[in-house]
Amino acid sequence: MNMKTVLILLVLALATIFALVCVLLTRGRAPSTCQHQPPEQEDPDDGQSLIFADLTPEELAQVVRYLQGNLGVQLVDASRAKPSDNCIASVDVQVPAKAEVLRFLDGGGPRPRREALAVLYFGNQPDPNITEYVVGPLPTPVYHRDITVQKYGGKVPYHRRPVTGKEYVDINALIQRELRKAPHFLAACCESDGTDLAILTTAPRGFKSGDRATWFVLFHGVAGTGYYLSPVGLEVLVEHGDLQVSRWRLRKVFYNGQYFASMGDLEDAFESSLLEVVRIEKPQAEAVLGSMRPQRPPGSPGPLQYEPQGPRYSVRNNRVTFQGWSIAFGMNPNTGPRLFDIRFRGERIVYELSLQEALALYGSNCPGGMSTRYFDGSFGIGRFAYELVRGLDCPYTATYMDRHYLVESETPKTNQNSLCIFEHDAALPLRRHFSDSHSLYYGGLRKNTLVIRAVSTLINYDYIWDFMFHGSGAVEVRVHATGYISSSFLHGQGTDYGNRVGPHTLGTMHLHHIHYKVDLDVDGQLNSLETQDMEYELVKDPWSMQHTIERPYLRREMLEREGEAAFLLNTPMPRYLSFASSKPNKWGHPRSYRVQIVSFAGEHLPPSSPMERSISWGRYQLAVTRRKEEEPTSTSVYNQNDPWTPTVVFADFIDNETIINEDLVAWITVGFLHVPHAEDVPNTVTVGNGVGFFLRPYNYFDQDPSVDSPDSIYFSGEQDAGACGANPLACLPPAAACAPHLPPFQYGGFLNF
Repeated sequence: MNMKTVLILLVLALATIFALVCVLLTRGRAPSTCQHQPPEQEDPDDGQSLIFADLTPEELAQVVRYLQGNLGVQLVDASRAKPSDNCIASVDVQVPAKAEVLRFLDGGGPRPRREALAVLYFGNQPDPNITEYVVGPLPTPVYHRDITVQKYGGKVPYHRRPVTGKEYVDINALIQRELRKAPHFLAACCESDGTDLAILTTAPRGFKSGDRATWFVLFHGVAGTGYYLSPVGLEVLVEHGDLQVSRWRLRKVFYNGQYFASMGDLEDAFESSLLEVVRIEKPQAEAVLGSMRPQRPPGSPGPLQYEPQGPRYSVRNNRVTFQGWSIAFGMNPNTGPRLFDIRFRGERIVYELSLQEALALYGSNCPGGMSTRYFDGSFGIGRFAYELVRGLDCPYTATYMDRHYLVESETPKTNQNSLCIFEHDAALPLRRHFSDSHSLYYGGLRKNTLVIRAVSTLINYDYIWDFMFHGSGAVEVRVHATGYISSSFLHGQGTDYGNRVGPHTLGTMHLHHIHYKVDLDVDGQLNSLETQDMEYELVKDPWSMQHTIERPYLRREMLEREGEAAFLLNTPMPRYLSFASSKPNKWGHPRSYRVQIVSFAGEHLPPSSPMERSISWGRYQLAVTRRKEEEPTSTSVYNQNDPWTPTVVFADFIDNETIINEDLVAWITVGFLHVPHAEDVPNTVTVGNGVGFFLRPYNYFDQDPSVDSPDSIYFSGEQDAGACGANPLACLPPAAACAPHLPPFQYGGFLNF
């Protein structure tokens, strides 16, 4: 064989090898399988949902500039304002009236004016008060309107204002001055001079309307760990109601079961050996109770959720769409997540779904613990929804959204990546059946849901807020509690109020009650409330009259008035309760959506309590009322500091009006009793600590709407189940090669501090 022939054969061989390599590489990459496919825009966004959108930083800044120039009073930045100053407390969007919104969305009416709600504290006035203004139109305001009296029936007294960050700073300074009066006691009890002790507020603040006296609990503070599990036994009562900070005073001291008039008296008792001191060593970071630092080196990575061809949902502005769902989302700085105009297959199911309040009510034999009833909305459920940790708080590849707010400042702030949206594979069939009778086949559908999530850190507790949208047309709302338990110093009969979880730490019992507003519009605004439940009837067997049978039957009832639709907490409620339209489905039943509650609530505060009316929403696991524009929320941020004369009383909403064929709202309470135990250290886990409710279609459709899902699976015994054309699951192996490009991990959640 000559050299020329050898070269020709060699070239042909190389060409063949190159072609085979190309084929193999092409197959390995599977470009058609991995190519990003944007989701179908089933309901194109024309900007209508922006009427519900949170204010932008630019809009917030415009409102501040307008107020500074048009109120005719001097305004001090709230971050440094004294109680005797005037300041802007907060600015948020003012959502237009529902009738106005629906004329725009459904009737082709004009777009409602975009307006802001501004809350101001007027301390530098003869009659200090809280005033609320509607400011508009945005983006360039030219008017403001005082709505305080219209909204609340009168002026809001100044003492009801939430405590500001500056007020806490001044209180801490007072406490530090007082602690210096007991140096020998502090050295003996706590190995401290007081400057390294952490101080935790309680609430409410007194015994009657007008009081502003707060118990503060002191803990050993160790950087990088939660101090909430390290009480030192010392608590102080501070009177801070005067507009002049110089007149504030420490009114009472508690230590290890004893009360004293001052820190000086406590020091004297210690010096005279009249005080039983429990000596607590200052904890070290590596051994402190409740440390969350990893105790083992990292292991191999866990499962990773990703979309082989990109997200199947679409987010534009404040609106997300997914397989027939369309939701406008936002965040109230006080009350937290809020959703509007929730539609499925183009039909509105819910006009508004919003968190209203989160209550934490404690028991203890220490004054701080026994008097604590936190109304978290007054602290800021939305404001304290910080940046989410990618890959832990939400899937790594989720869509992360920034939230903007203006509270206690004249400058807007941003909690970046503080709301996430993702599609979740629950690793559970939504429905399935294997047939082994008459014919062989398998049919099913994966349970994939769209999730909108935020997490709020309210002092020690972290609440995970989930809103989930299922292919069956159901909406699921769920909250999980995690974070640190709050604790008291263990003394006396402390275990009557919880469990011992550390050398001197009592995990104090408490309840979490959460309240939601659900403005359902089922096949239109006008609905009625129908209940269904089972009973047994004893009948003779038609085929054997000498025998009887207990036959279950369905008892249906249409509730007529609000009083009938107010179901007290922890009492029996009809198992099926539905918002029903007057229009039937194909089979003649009213098109309806069922409310199904999953809750393990504790006991509500007794009605005899002087502060019960401030949380009277907690009386009811479910209350259905006629929707009124003047009843937008079930509570108020002003209820926390004056629960004895509450600004908003939910119980007054229930005035026994007719609820047949009306625009109705469901007010839902969920919650659980938490008795802390050893396994709550370092943190309470989410397992078993989740509650919520479902909104489920009930004869709303003619069949399960998920039959139209592109994810449905069906194959028979005659088919090759391993063929991609017959079974989409067989197409997954090539898709598994579509590993996503993960963005580098970044976290900026500490930037605002």
